[in-house]
Amino acid sequence: MPARPRHTTLRFLAAPGDVGSLGDDAVHSGRILEWIDKAAYAQATGWSGTYCVTAYVGNVRFHRPVHSGQLVEVETRLVHTGSTSMHIHCEVRAADPVDREFVQCCECLVVFISMADGRPAAVPAWTPQSTVDRFQQDRAITRIGLRKDIEQAMAEQIYSSAGTAPECTMRFLASPSDVNWGGKVHGGTAMRWIDEAANACATGWAGTPTTSVYAGGVRFYRPIHIGHVVEVSARLVHTGKQTMHVSVHVRAGDPCTGALELTTHCLAVCAAVGPDGTPVPVPPWIPVSAEDLALDEHARHLIALRRRCTHLRPLSEHGRADAELAGV
Repeated sequence: MPARPRHTTLRFLAAPGDVGSLGDDAVHSGRILEWIDKAAYAQATGWSGTYCVTAYVGNVRFHRPVHSGQLVEVETRLVHTGSTSMHIHCEVRAADPVDREFVQCCECLVVFISMADGRPAAVPAWTPQSTVDRFQQDRAITRIGLRKDIEQAMAEQIYSSAGTAPECTMRFLASPSDVNWGGKVHGGTAMRWIDEAANACATGWAGTPTTSVYAGGVRFYRPIHIGHVVEVSARLVHTGKQTMHVSVHVRAGDPCTGALELTTHCLAVCAAVGPDGTPVPVPPWIPVSAEDLALDEHARHLIALRRRCTHLRPLSEHGRADAELAGV
C-alpha cells in the first residue's frame, strides 16, 4: 500500500471567472477559500483513506491579492492528528506563469474530521520526524485551547431584533453544483457565501468597495444538502479605522417545513478600498442598544484572542526555514 501523503499541492491558473467585484483583476477572496477547502480535503482524505468533512477553519489571513492569469499554488501540510481529526496548514501562493516567482497570498489552519458510516472515524496517527515537525505540532495543539475559547465566546453571543447594527441577509436554494462527492455542500462553498455576505454588509456601511482581510472562527455544525433553503445573515459588530468586523451565520433547512438550523458561524474582517485600491477610513459605527454594546465588546475580545493566535500560527515555508536556521 502506498505511503500516506503528508503534503498535497494543487496548481492551476486563476481564471477571469474567479475575479471579484472591485473592478480590477483580483480574485474574489471567497474563491480562495474554496481552493483552500478543496486542497485540504484532498490532503485529509489522502491521509485518512476515508470521506472527510470540514470542522473548523481558523486564522485565515489574506496577505496580498491573487490576480487573474497568475499561476496559483495551494499547498497543504498535515501538522497534527487527533483521534478522528486532522489539522492541516494551508498556504496559497501565486506567481506570473513566466517567471514563477511565487509569493504568499493567504494562509490558515483547517481541521477535518474523518467519517465512516456517518460517524467520526479513527485516523492514522502522524508522528513528527524532525524538530520543525514537532514545533509545528506543538503550535497546532496549543491552538486547540485557543480555538475552544473562540468558539465559546462566539456561541455565547445573542443576535436578536434588539440589535441596531446594519445587516445583510441572502436566501437561496442549495443546488447540485454546490455539493461535494459526499452529497453535501462544500465547506469552501459555504465559506464563499459567508465572504460574499460579509462584504455586502461591509460595503453597504462603508459606501465603498471592500475586500476581506481576515476570517476566523469558521465553525461547521451540520451539513447542508441539495434543495435546502440557505439563509446567510451578516451583521456589523465593530468598526476600526479602516476595517469592519462582521459576524455571519449560515442557517439551512427543508423548504417544506421552513425550519432552519445553524450550520456555520464565522467572524470576518473587511477593509474599505478606495479607487486606487488602497485602504480608506470607514465611518465609525456607534453601538446603541445593550446587545450592540455586548457584540462590540465581543469583537474586541476576539481581536485579543486573535493576537494570541498570530504568535502561534503554523509555520509557512519561510518560517520553517527560519526555524531550521535558528535550531528551533
